Amino acid sequence: MRPCLKTRNIIENVIENVIENVIERIRIKYILSLWISEIMDKRHFYILNNKIRIPAILWGKQSEKLLIEVHGNLSSKEDTVISMMAQKAVEKGYQALSFDLPMHGERVDEEYACIPENCVSDLAAIYEYAKSLASDIHLFACSMGAYFSLLAYHDLNIKQSLFLSPIVDMERIISKMMESFQVSEERLKAEHEIRLPNGQVLEWNYYCYVRENPIRFEWKVPTAILYGSDDKLTELDEISIFADRYQSKVKVLEHGEHYFHTEEQLKVFDKWADENLL
Repeated sequence: MRPCLKTRNIIENVIENVIENVIERIRIKYILSLWISEIMDKRHFYILNNKIRIPAILWGKQSEKLLIEVHGNLSSKEDTVISMMAQKAVEKGYQALSFDLPMHGERVDEEYACIPENCVSDLAAIYEYAKSLASDIHLFACSMGAYFSLLAYHDLNIKQSLFLSPIVDMERIISKMMESFQVSEERLKAEHEIRLPNGQVLEWNYYCYVRENPIRFEWKVPTAILYGSDDKLTELDEISIFADRYQSKVKVLEHGEHYFHTEEQLKVFDKWADENLL
C-alpha cells in the first residue's frame, strides 16, 4: 500500500531535515578541527636519528615547558589520547611533541623494527630535539611506550611523567604469551622467531633484551599512573610493585581496559590529565 501524498511529504521533510542536520554536524566538526589546528599551531615535520626519519608533530607554540608524548602498540602520534593530552598540555602552557614509533603510524611499512634497541635510540633523538626547544621536559607515555620511555629516560632530566596503562614488566608479558601458546625457551632460541596464531611474533633477541634490562633501575621522576582494573596485559600487582618502588600515584578505573577508548574511559582520562599535569 503506497503512502498518501501528505504522508509522503512529511516523510520526505523528515529525511531532508535529518540529512541537513548530519551535513551541518559534519561541517561544524570540520570547522572545529580547522580551528583547533590553528589554535594549537599543529606542525608536522621529521626528526632525524642518524639516517632514520621520525615523523613528528609539535602541538602549540614554543614554551619553556615541553611534553614528550609516546604512544602504545598499534597506535600513532595522533591517537585519541595523544591528541587529548596534547590539547590539555597546550591549555596549561606547554608545547607538546608526539611522534611515531618504528612500524607505527607513517612508519608502518618501514624495515626499521619496533624492538627495544631501536625505540630507545629514537626516544634519545626525540629527547635531544626536545632539549633544543625547552628547558623543562615532561613525559606522557602509554602502554609499551611507557616501557620504552623508562628504558630510555631513567637517567635523564625529566620533570614529571604521566603513564596510561603502562607496561612495567615486559618479561612477564612475553613469558605468559609463551606459556599460553606452549612455546618453550628452548624452541624460541632454536627457531629465533615464532609467529603466533593471534598475529603476535615472539623473537628470541627481544626476549633476551627484556630479561637483561628489567625495570629495576633508579627512577626519581614524580610519576602518576592511570590504570584500568580489567587490563589484560598488565596486572594490578605489577603496577603496585612499580608504584611502591618509585613512590608513584596510581588511579584505578574500575572496569577500565588496557586501551582507553570508550566515552566514560576518555572522560576519566581527561580529568586525570587535568589534575596531574603540573
